[in-house]
Amino acid sequence: MSDDLPEEFDLIVIGTGFVESCVAAAASRIGKNVLHIDANDYYGDVWSSFSLEAFIKLLEQPSNSLRNGSYTWHKSTEQEEQPVTSWTRESLLEKSRRFSLDLSPRVAYCAGSLVQLLIQSNICRYAEFRSLDHVCMLYNEELVSVPCSRSDVFNTKTLTMVEKRLLMKFLTACNDYGEDKCNEDSLAFRGRTFLEYLQAQRVTEKIANCVMQAIAMCDANTSFETGMQRTQRFLGSLGRYGNTPFLFPMYGCGELPQCFCRLCAVYGGIYCLKRSVDDINWTDSELLVSSAGKTLRAKHLVCAPSQLPATLATHFGESEPRISRGLFITSKPLGNEELNKGGGGVNLLRLLAANGEREACLIQLSHYSGACPEGLYILHLTTPAISADPAADLADFAAQLFETHASQILLSAYFTIAAPAAEGIANADTPILCTAGPAYEQDYDAAIENARQIFSQLYANEEFLPRAPDPEEIVVDGEDPSALNEHSLPDDLRAQLQDLEQAAQHMDIAD
Repeated sequence: MSDDLPEEFDLIVIGTGFVESCVAAAASRIGKNVLHIDANDYYGDVWSSFSLEAFIKLLEQPSNSLRNGSYTWHKSTEQEEQPVTSWTRESLLEKSRRFSLDLSPRVAYCAGSLVQLLIQSNICRYAEFRSLDHVCMLYNEELVSVPCSRSDVFNTKTLTMVEKRLLMKFLTACNDYGEDKCNEDSLAFRGRTFLEYLQAQRVTEKIANCVMQAIAMCDANTSFETGMQRTQRFLGSLGRYGNTPFLFPMYGCGELPQCFCRLCAVYGGIYCLKRSVDDINWTDSELLVSSAGKTLRAKHLVCAPSQLPATLATHFGESEPRISRGLFITSKPLGNEELNKGGGGVNLLRLLAANGEREACLIQLSHYSGACPEGLYILHLTTPAISADPAADLADFAAQLFETHASQILLSAYFTIAAPAAEGIANADTPILCTAGPAYEQDYDAAIENARQIFSQLYANEEFLPRAPDPEEIVVDGEDPSALNEHSLPDDLRAQLQDLEQAAQHMDIAD
């Protein structure tokens, strides 16, 4: 491979994580000569998805970006008269390739930045999503579904008729927020908290929990303006692709970096996996990358922090714990039968610590997500890291979830995702543009903003990921661009075209 690889590129991207893949695709799309390499033998880095066996091996081999890994096999103690399937360690490993276990799972708002970018760039043709089935909350230690749509509000059995009317009135007021800047609420609660606004509306405790935990997803210190914006974001994503405002990628979030890589390759990007970088040097006009005994030259270089050579890693600061992750494989889902009709789907739950100062996000996946075999469930638990012990960071949240469900756990795993601090990356005195690691968020906003910023530093006057044409829209050299594909025409125009062709066959044309 080293003999066949060209030596000069406009851009070399090291690492195939989500941000790196976005930048590589955007540069390739505007005609830049891109080389995209990765020391791993898989795409995605810490944004990837793995089979069960590969995931366990990953935990046993700590790296700069994934550390403190541990896992435990559990024996199910549930007693059933006629168990459908008796899951053991061996039977799970036999179906290893049926699993798609995410390192950095998250959902996407239907009107959020990720969905908009996928549609704008036409990369959506490479991806497949499913709508979340339920957005949940814990109320009085019971897992309940939060009504999202108008029909949900009036059909739910968890709210009284008075509470339904109060909730609809409140959501309508939030939806109208900002249209009238002289609105009394806008003026009266400026500089105050969103919780104070909720209390002033005299909503019940259940509605307040519903809004704070699942709709606005905020805490007691969130400002009134921020709470309103988050509520509007939730409401603005409703009714687009399903009954909830969220989407989840089929077969796991590791599919998304690969979608951007496909676009980069379509426009001429070159990919090399299992290719590490030995050293990086630079002159005033170019960067020199030593890899596999060859020196590669580039005008620009973008690199994931985990794949920097040891000699340069110190320029960007030490990697520190960013996210604490827990992953659980269970034989039964969380919640009642109503939350898991037909075997369950994809459910989202935001958890708060007992003191309300910390939060975690839970995503429950069934086999309908393409991430596990039928009869099993994957529970992804994520929280901002406060120590180097992910199990301790997640202990409070795990206790809330599994107090009555511990017997159904078949495998529990914990690990930490680490990355340099943003300040270290921003202050590094090198021409290398280093990407940021995954941040704790429900959507991909921070990652996409990071990719946009890096791209604007590289190519300030270029559009970030303009729409890529569909195959039938591409005109090959020598073809008549005015010759439209008949099958792409509307039915009425196609009929007119056929009539004209038939009429032309019977016309006498003089020489």
